[in-house]
Amino acid sequence: MKRTFFALMAVLALLTGCGKEPLYQEQAYVFGTIVEVSIYGEEEAKARKGAAAVMAEFQRLHDMLHAWQPSVLSSVNDAIARGKTQAAPAELVFLLQDAEQFSIQSGGTFNPAIGGLIKLWGFQSDTFQPVLPDESKVAALLKANPQMTDMFYRPPVAGSNEEQVGSKNPAVMIDLGGYAKGYALDRAVELLQQQGIANALINIGGNVIALGTHGKRPWHIGIQHPRKPGAIATLELRDGEAVGTSGDYQRYFEVDGKRYCHLLDPRTGHPVQGVQAVTVLARGERAGLLSDVTSKPIFIAGVAGWRAAVRSMHQTDALLIDAEGKVHLTEAMQKRLEFTDDKTVTVIEP
Repeated sequence: MKRTFFALMAVLALLTGCGKEPLYQEQAYVFGTIVEVSIYGEEEAKARKGAAAVMAEFQRLHDMLHAWQPSVLSSVNDAIARGKTQAAPAELVFLLQDAEQFSIQSGGTFNPAIGGLIKLWGFQSDTFQPVLPDESKVAALLKANPQMTDMFYRPPVAGSNEEQVGSKNPAVMIDLGGYAKGYALDRAVELLQQQGIANALINIGGNVIALGTHGKRPWHIGIQHPRKPGAIATLELRDGEAVGTSGDYQRYFEVDGKRYCHLLDPRTGHPVQGVQAVTVLARGERAGLLSDVTSKPIFIAGVAGWRAAVRSMHQTDALLIDAEGKVHLTEAMQKRLEFTDDKTVTVIEP
């Protein structure tokens, strides 16, 4: 992926002819996906400036957190593999320590330290080959048991103001793919609020956060159907709410008719089976981050354990789509959704 920002499209829709306020939309490709910023009710110049600030921030985070191309994070990973420490900016130190707390909360199913396993399965790449990894290498990494709690942090060395980051376990390879988009959503909201923009919708490849409203109504979004084009359900996203989806339908490959997705169970070293998608609706402080991070342990927990995982991650609004397409959802989530097909099979699990 190019490190320079590549804008795919910028669209301005000024709906003033019918007495409506303007909606400004801008799209780009970053974080390996399409991102979109929609700003409502602002003059073009102000909206354009706000969207540009968000896109620049997304590119900055991408450049810092890329797991396999040259980045600040990849330098940390290289140092860990050599048994060394690496100077890291305070923001990255915070993100690593924050991710560690979520890993502990999830009982280790959210584990950004398993970048080595992700690489073995071929998912640290922009394209995927239908090739299964060497099982002996998978077993070796499982035995090494890389964890976020293996990380350590030391004071800056002379002449530097950056902490030194390392790990007591050389098998640790950090991949923040299950964290970065959520963090970026929250940063986007902060930047827009700083510029006096009160109404916006930010979408990073299906991870969405709402700021304010779309005129006199909430923002209306769809939840992607994991096996068909279009949405399986829609909902009104209110101010400060975010939706995060983890699915097996974007980053995957097939071998002998079996699907292998990028969402790995750290306990087995293999892609999760039996789940097509998980969606979490989060609200309040750090809603973007919570919607992104918490969907992973719920997905990994599977049909048998997803409800307990929702509770352990302190969420209330979630759904899981199983291998047969049945939708399991909490009562709180059921109240927020409108399914596009009245034949969708649903199971409410209090």
